[in-house]
Amino acid sequence: MTRTLTISDNLYNQLESEARRQGFDGIERLLESLKSRVSSPVKTLPRDEAVRQINALREQLFNKYGEMQDSVHLVREDRAR
Repeated sequence: MTRTLTISDNLYNQLESEARRQGFDGIERLLESLKSRVSSPVKTLPRDEAVRQINALREQLFNKYGEMQDSVHLVREDRAR
């Protein structure tokens, strides 16, 4: 079954350009691709796991670079120029 959808010429041209840019042979394929991305569930981490990963990254950065100095004064100097 097909349906007719009325959209502006500007939107149609944008969709057509985006379809070509992404390598699709038409707007319909682009829309199918977008639909599959939207309908697939997004994997989200539980809060505790996300916090654990953030803390692990902080520890890795600290071990690699040491304590990072506050750079607020440098930003203020740049703004004052």
